[in-house]
Amino acid sequence: MSLPQARMAEELGISASYLNLMERNQRPITAQVLLKLAETYDVDLKELGQEPDGRLVVNLREAAGDPLLDTLALDRQDLNELLEGHPRAAEALIRMHGAYRDSVRHAADLAEQITERGGAIETAIAASPMEEVRETLHKRNNHFPALEDAADALVKSLKADSRELEGPLRERLSRQHKVATKILPLEVMRGALARFDRHSRRLFLNEALTPSTRVFQLAYQLALLELSGVLDTVEEEAQLSSKEARKLYRISLANYIAGAVMMPYAPFLKAAEENRYDLEILGRRFGAGFEQVCHRLTTLNRPGHRGVPFFMIRVDHAGNVSKRFGGRVFHFARSGGACPRWRLYEAFRQPGRVLAQPVELPDGARYFTMSRTVERPGGGWRNPGQMLAIGLGCEASQAQRLVYGDGLDLEQAEAFTPIGVNCRLCERADCNQRAFPPVQRQLFVDEHYRGASPFSFRED
Repeated sequence: MSLPQARMAEELGISASYLNLMERNQRPITAQVLLKLAETYDVDLKELGQEPDGRLVVNLREAAGDPLLDTLALDRQDLNELLEGHPRAAEALIRMHGAYRDSVRHAADLAEQITERGGAIETAIAASPMEEVRETLHKRNNHFPALEDAADALVKSLKADSRELEGPLRERLSRQHKVATKILPLEVMRGALARFDRHSRRLFLNEALTPSTRVFQLAYQLALLELSGVLDTVEEEAQLSSKEARKLYRISLANYIAGAVMMPYAPFLKAAEENRYDLEILGRRFGAGFEQVCHRLTTLNRPGHRGVPFFMIRVDHAGNVSKRFGGRVFHFARSGGACPRWRLYEAFRQPGRVLAQPVELPDGARYFTMSRTVERPGGGWRNPGQMLAIGLGCEASQAQRLVYGDGLDLEQAEAFTPIGVNCRLCERADCNQRAFPPVQRQLFVDEHYRGASPFSFRED
């Protein structure tokens, strides 16, 4: 919701002209104005005092490192000046590079298909609605007050314990919406985990689903049917550019409600704080799976009633990123995997175990992370399930609030593993895990020298 400039100036006790000059970076923001902003609009002063959005910094470095721009030799000072003086122009450059990168990737995929199939084109080049949805969730800090309120009202009307929601949800679907729920065998579902038949008003669930996933699917379907009005409103506010993006966004919103129904905001945050964010206890307390708990923790951003600010990522064995949310804490790159020195990938060698790890980025930012595998159900011997790794983390300063930080001396620099966002954006020299040279450093080739890293590059 936009706020008229005159009204905002009045609420801050300054003139409209002075406010206009501050918005255009032509006047400094005084300490008094900062305090008034924080008091009036519940703004975090820590965020106001930060350098340019770290997410934009990472994405702009990625764009500036493209080989097409090599001759311009854009350095950090150039990028920082662009971000500080013209943030909208910087974001425009990032979007243009993203569109260019997607076009190149799709063209390469299409060329490969033509080569392999004798010229038969079976897919069309499309935009990237997933990135648009991720960007929208980031701007909202993955928190939607309207959806939280709707979920809270729904939970109160169900009058059920969080660990016993399946029966009440089934009954609500049947009584209010004439929807019958049926669990079907794997071979009948033919790979589908859940399917709603609008004509027969039946919701079919795969027998392979865990109890927590069954509850999630029931809550998801109920959100689509019963809370379509609030979903419409939140969806329209986003003003997404394509039908595919709008559908993906609506699915994300309905998923958000399902998680909020299983783990209502106030009770969930209270339990998290009391149990120092023990993920297993929270899962048992609310009848939720590990990934569901981690995802819910990233949404606890209610003004005046926030939890630990978490970021989250989900990857498969090959390093493909299928889910990421950095919020205002960690700034993931838009492309490429994560750092191989992060224990996120080691989790695959120790399934089901939470691996704690303090990490440090090249810029000195420190974080505390937890990684663990989760499994998705399969379809029997010929269609095995999928194992994924979930990474959850927060700023290192928050580690004392987590049970996983006990016994770690985070005052010592040696406690932190040096990592990067990914190899292309990391400028650490002599890393024996490096897979690619950094995009903003000139490759240095010497046939008579072999260092710890397979790539040598100039550091100045």
